[in-house]
Amino acid sequence: MAVAVAALDREGDGSGPVSLYEGGSIEELRLIVSDRLSPHRLTVLGDQLAPGRFRAFHEGRVALYDLAYGAPVRLWTGEIPDFYSVILPQAGHGRVTVNGTGLLSPPFVAGPGDEVGMEWDGLAVNAALAMSRETLDEALAVRLGDVPRHPLRFRQHALDPADPAVHSWLALAHAFREFVVSPLGRRSRLGVEQFERLLADTLLDVHPLDRSRTVGHDGALLPSALRRATAYCAEHADEAVTASDIAGAARVSLRTLRDGFRRHLDTTPLAYLRRVRLDRAHQDLTAVAAGDATGTVTDVACRWGFTHLGRFSAEYRRAYGRLPSETLRGRR
Repeated sequence: MAVAVAALDREGDGSGPVSLYEGGSIEELRLIVSDRLSPHRLTVLGDQLAPGRFRAFHEGRVALYDLAYGAPVRLWTGEIPDFYSVILPQAGHGRVTVNGTGLLSPPFVAGPGDEVGMEWDGLAVNAALAMSRETLDEALAVRLGDVPRHPLRFRQHALDPADPAVHSWLALAHAFREFVVSPLGRRSRLGVEQFERLLADTLLDVHPLDRSRTVGHDGALLPSALRRATAYCAEHADEAVTASDIAGAARVSLRTLRDGFRRHLDTTPLAYLRRVRLDRAHQDLTAVAAGDATGTVTDVACRWGFTHLGRFSAEYRRAYGRLPSETLRGRR
């Protein structure tokens, strides 16, 4: 599955989805979809009514495509590899089976090890939202207190739009589709990453899980877990990081993470991360002052996530006894 890849090469003004295929060869379309998502067998059941198309709205930890074969088809995936697929019909009609069981509602989710059969009419257009296993593992680790030993399994696969919570999640997925191709979405990498996490976290909230194959532990934050947490902060200081991200990296629950940071370091996880970022900003300002780098106080502050320059200056002065601008001018 093509997640965690480089930004899509958008044409023109960069708005809208990217066309990965459009044309009359269903076999060529199948091969491209197989490469991007999951290998599958396909049987054409009737005449092609329109050109097939495959478009990418976003590719990252969560990827979003839409797909139309333009002909009635039957598909069989075999076992899905290490990602979770959410199929959201946009037009036409179809029938779905997961692991041999027919679903009443076409919107559905399937994951690693599941086998999916689908039959769609010639007017069918489906959105395909693909989440990496790592993304859902990290979200689940926060709830369990440890990373799951096996891929997460859902007890049921159909997403029932009549359920108010599911309906809200489907609306969130639609909003993601609009956001990633918007001017703000194209500009804000961190905003898109936060949206990806939101989709994963809330999918766990709306859909029943099979916890029989997942195990975790809780309790006091051990020094090894604390080392994992602080190492994660150091390695990801320039990214959009939440306390849940740190807990997942430490392999403990969020509550245990907070208790451990308070007990051992007398701080909170996010306050610790902020100090790491402040130290990185100090290093960069010192490098500029020495002539080893270029940039302004604003450049450095924004690079490390400090968007309010007044608060940045105040925190910096409390930590280092001088203003960032004084460091930049070479004052020791």
